[in-house]
Amino acid sequence: MAQLSLFATSQPALPYTVSQLTGYIRRLLEEDAELQDVWVEGEVSNFRRYTSGHCYFTLKDAGAELSCVLWRSIANGLDYLPTDGDAVLAHGRVGVYETRGVYQLYVDALRPAGVGDLYRQFELLKARLEAEGLFAPERKRPLPAFPRRIGVVTSPDGAALRDILHVLGRRYPLVEVLLAPTRVQGTEAPAEIRAALAALNARDDVDLIIVARGGGSLEELWAFNDEGVARAIAGSRIPVISGVGHETDFTIADFAADVRAPTPSAAAEMAVPDRMELQAALEKLQRRLVAAMEKRVERQRWALAEQQRALRHLAPAVRIATARQRLDDLLLRAGDRLLHRLALQRERLSGLVARLESLSPLATLERGYAIVRHAESGRIVHRVDDVAPGDPLQVRVQDGTFDARVT
Repeated sequence: MAQLSLFATSQPALPYTVSQLTGYIRRLLEEDAELQDVWVEGEVSNFRRYTSGHCYFTLKDAGAELSCVLWRSIANGLDYLPTDGDAVLAHGRVGVYETRGVYQLYVDALRPAGVGDLYRQFELLKARLEAEGLFAPERKRPLPAFPRRIGVVTSPDGAALRDILHVLGRRYPLVEVLLAPTRVQGTEAPAEIRAALAALNARDDVDLIIVARGGGSLEELWAFNDEGVARAIAGSRIPVISGVGHETDFTIADFAADVRAPTPSAAAEMAVPDRMELQAALEKLQRRLVAAMEKRVERQRWALAEQQRALRHLAPAVRIATARQRLDDLLLRAGDRLLHRLALQRERLSGLVARLESLSPLATLERGYAIVRHAESGRIVHRVDDVAPGDPLQVRVQDGTFDARVT
């Protein structure tokens, strides 16, 4: 059996232009989802910020270099900008600058490498709990307007407790404070914070809980980024205010709490009303109440005077006479209405009788017509086809009936 071989002559492909090839490479990179959400750790060199506000630098390690771009809109929102030699952790997407044909990292977050791992853990836990709905606004509970007892979860030796007590004493001395002491830093702190929250929730005389700690580094605040602490705060039956760190510090506890305060002092301010404002409001209400009462007494005085004048002019005899005349008027109007209604009904009845008479078969007979029926069945004859020769008939005219037969 003969074997056949197929030979194909291949034509050389058309060449790419430089722009086409570079654009193709750019699309390949941008379609790679992993390269659009990437963290890169390295050492900063050649950091430059131009008059436009945009920043350009290089990330390098022992084996390679990576060009990086930090746009002004991102740079202006960062608390930290590196200098040459800094070890950093940069987040962003990989793209291509087609004009120069180089790939680079477009940075949208930048942190010192020392806190990079912790920050990644923070973001991952935050994203997971948020997706679970733990931070949903509909889970948040309103704070009581006038709490009688506030539980405070913090260190008994920290400045946060002193600040809270000072603010509460200044703003609302009526409130009682119940301290649930706990460590707020270290490996044992999360378990103690959870236990303190559980102890307060076991009571029925606590209206509000403040979880607080003074400022510190990310590592020092890490106990409030614990998942168990976040779930304990979210699961508390008592509303919780989180006042951890300084204004720029955010922890997982802040997102899980019903209200986030920028500082412990601010948490205390949110927890209670200001007695000075309450006093001013009460004084304003008192003035309004006095004015309203005076105005009401004056109106009642004038009303009484009017009633006295009316009483003098409205003697019983006058009222009886007026009532008698009004009764006569009502009887007269009632009789007129009754007569008018009877006339209308009589006229309507006459019209109906006339219509009935015009539609009566007897009226038709009076005009010379007759009604012909089959003598046996009584069925009315409408057409010639309804009868046959010899059929007996009964004919009704105006003044009576007579028999007939079809011929």
